[in-house]
Amino acid sequence: MDDSKASSNASSTLPESRPARVPGSWPASSSWIERFEAFGAMSADLRAYLYKHSKLSQIPAGSIIFGPGSTAGSFLLLLSGTVRVQKTSGDGREIVLYRISAGESCIMTTACLLAEEDYLAQGLTETDVEAVAVSRQAFDKLLSASDVFRKFVFDAYATRLTELFMIIDEIAFLRIDIRLAQRLLRLADDEGRLAITHQALALELGTAREVITRQLREFQRRNWIVASRGSITLLDHKALAELAGPVGPA
Repeated sequence: MDDSKASSNASSTLPESRPARVPGSWPASSSWIERFEAFGAMSADLRAYLYKHSKLSQIPAGSIIFGPGSTAGSFLLLLSGTVRVQKTSGDGREIVLYRISAGESCIMTTACLLAEEDYLAQGLTETDVEAVAVSRQAFDKLLSASDVFRKFVFDAYATRLTELFMIIDEIAFLRIDIRLAQRLLRLADDEGRLAITHQALALELGTAREVITRQLREFQRRNWIVASRGSITLLDHKALAELAGPVGPA
């Protein structure tokens, strides 16, 4: 059913629900939808339904918003801040799968809602975050009633899935020095500085801290970087860029 048809009978086909209350949350204001350009094409009735069944939450930096074995109770939309989604192996090694930024949804949550499965990874707020939680019932109803909402969900899913395959390719086929050079260039600020530890870089790349330390020492020997405790400064962007080649998505 498209949005124009759904608008005439949305009140009868989309029953009311009461989403589970999230600590620090309150009913969403309709103004948040303006941050998602795609939702502007939804019918007025379906937008109203979306507002009614969503909650705004303020989440401080360093909070775990989901973890392995937990249940997805709502569809998450980020309004501000950054969430890091990471996976830990049986031997304790970690890797960053992707980051969620303002205007995006979490495909891990989407997958869990669609398959009715528990989370297999952890979501951690890297900054203070403002997010909207859409109830599971509303997610299901909007997915079937709104072409616009359905396209938003699956476009995001397809894009992120492609990026995850790129990460798999990098881990399987790219040398660690190339991957490290790419990540340093991607994370550095305009002045070529990164406030990051060797352990955090190892987490980013899914490898051991000792491997990162050894490679950073080699970069420093070549005068490409200066590494100190908790920070790295890039000295030779050109050399790093030549090693890195094309830099993919973050």
